[in-house]
Amino acid sequence: MALFSRGNSRNTTTRQITGGNAEDRAWAHLQRAGLSLVVRNYRVARGPNARGGEIDLICRERDGTLVFVEVRARASASHGGAAASVGAAKRASLVFAAQRFIAGLPVVPPCRFDVIAIDGERMQWLKAAFDAA
Repeated sequence: MALFSRGNSRNTTTRQITGGNAEDRAWAHLQRAGLSLVVRNYRVARGPNARGGEIDLICRERDGTLVFVEVRARASASHGGAAASVGAAKRASLVFAAQRFIAGLPVVPPCRFDVIAIDGERMQWLKAAFDAA
């Protein structure tokens, strides 16, 4: 059963459903590891008609570290697997969105960028997968 409801709207694509299911699996894994959810699917724009970025899950570790999580899912590990699909452009959009998110906080906590790669039934949690620089 999905942790978050997804309606069966005509506008919901198979890709969105697959991605949402992957996010559900990733969140369940993170929750078992002791993280708490801050925001899911945080979106920010660069301008009126320009996409800025989306962060699949923003979580908090027990020590207060803010964790920005990109969830990647593929049916199999062919072509490098899900983790290999987080390229420079995607990293830049994640950093952009994270900067906008932390700009609204009164105090900036320690932060990191993680990737949860799901290749078929295999899940890999890559902590500190990349830096903001």
